[in-house]
Parts: sequence; C-alpha cells; structure tokens
Amino acid sequence: MNNVKIKILSAISFLLIIGQLLLPEQTISNESINHNLFDQLLENHLKNGVVDYKGLKQNEAKLEEYLIVLEKAEPEALSRDDQFAFYINAYNAWTIKLILTGYPGVKSIKELGSFFKSPWKKKICRIGGEVVTLDYIEHAILRPRFKDPRVHFAINCASKDCPPLRKETYRGSVLDKQLDDATKRFLNDPKKNYLDGEKLYVSKIFEWFGDDFDNRIVEFFLKYAQGDLKKNLLKHQNKIEVKYLDYDWSLNGK
Repeated sequence: MNNVKIKILSAISFLLIIGQLLLPEQTISNESINHNLFDQLLENHLKNGVVDYKGLKQNEAKLEEYLIVLEKAEPEALSRDDQFAFYINAYNAWTIKLILTGYPGVKSIKELGSFFKSPWKKKICRIGGEVVTLDYIEHAILRPRFKDPRVHFAINCASKDCPPLRKETYRGSVLDKQLDDATKRFLNDPKKNYLDGEKLYVSKIFEWFGDDFDNRIVEFFLKYAQGDLKKNLLKHQNKIEVKYLDYDWSLNGK
C-alpha cells in the first residue's frame, strides 16, 4: 500500500512540474511601475515641445519622487516593450533633473559638463541599484538592446533641435504606436527636416547615428514621410542627396 501511495505522489509531483513548465512565462507589466507623477509633470509643464523649466523647478520634489520610483523598480523583470519604455522614460526624466541642477541660468545642456566630462557622462541616474550616466542608458541599453532607430525620436536631450518630449510617458502596451507617432512628427516637421529639390536636409541625428538607420536615410524617410514630403521624395528618390543641418543646442525651454 505504501508503495502505491509513493507512486501516486510521485506522479502528482511530476505532473505539477510539467504544468509549471508549460505555463506561459510571467513578466511584470510596466503598468506595475507608477508613471503618474511624470505624466502629471509633462502634462502641466510642456507645451508644443517647449519645456516650462521654471514650473518644473517649483515641482522638483514631485520629479524626485518619480526618480525614486524608477530607482526602486526592477527593469530586468519587465517584458521587452515594458523595459524599452522604462528606459526611455528614465532617460527623459533624468535629463530634466540634470537641467534643473543648473536652472535658472543654464542656456544649454552642454554648459552642465566640463572640459573633461560631458553632461551625458555624469553619473547621476539611479536605476536598478546602480548610478549610471545618460550615455550609459542610451548607448549601453537603449540602442544595442532594442535596436530600434525610432528611439532617437523618443529620447530628448533638452535642446531646441532635439525631437520634442511627449505630454505622456511611454508605455509598453502602446509603445509601437507611440514610437511611430514620435518618428512621424519629427521627420515631417519642416523646421527639423525638409526637401529642397533633390536635396534632403535632415537633422544631425541621422549623421551621428547613421549605422542605426543602416545608412539608408532616404528609405527611412520614405517609410514615415507624409503628404507633399512623401510625394516629392518618391518623385526624386533615385537622385536625392542627403545634407545634414547644424544642430541648435539651445535649451528647449521658455
């Protein structure tokens, strides 16, 4: 009788193990990270891409609360899209924090660096139990891990010629739609990129990160261009010469 019981218990244990292996992998949703504080700050202190740093300075305590939320999060436990959104939000939030360390008085993010160290190489970002740089988030995580050139239109370097911040945080559940929207808005903004005859004048971003776009700038524009820009690109696509515009590093604030 004891042998029968042992065999039954062994069979049950085996089935339980198999059942666990067959269950879909459980991941933590980005929704478990509360982005409401950053959503509120973006909604209240951002208009047409212009950042109200004065108002943000007055609400810096709320921004710091959000940075603590990011610090306590476990991004590696998130799904891929949720991780991607998490690091975009972290980059943007910590960039704002960096600007506020020199505000008022700062006219460009570049002023917050030194002769020996750029502002993007300052260890200020508290994430996952570490203190890292903005460069680390962008070049060691966002670009190589996710390999999506649209990220360049989602992260913001606090400068006038940067792709503008959105009035909402990025979320894994709608990330693809948000990235598409951010890319289309930037590429179709004639203040940032424009076609003059057979010459396509584009943001310096496309020169700095040409490899991320497979050095096929015209093809990338054709994918996201709209209206007259797309029509004229198609008309001249085999003759187009790409030119890179100067970059305005002036602060993107009023």
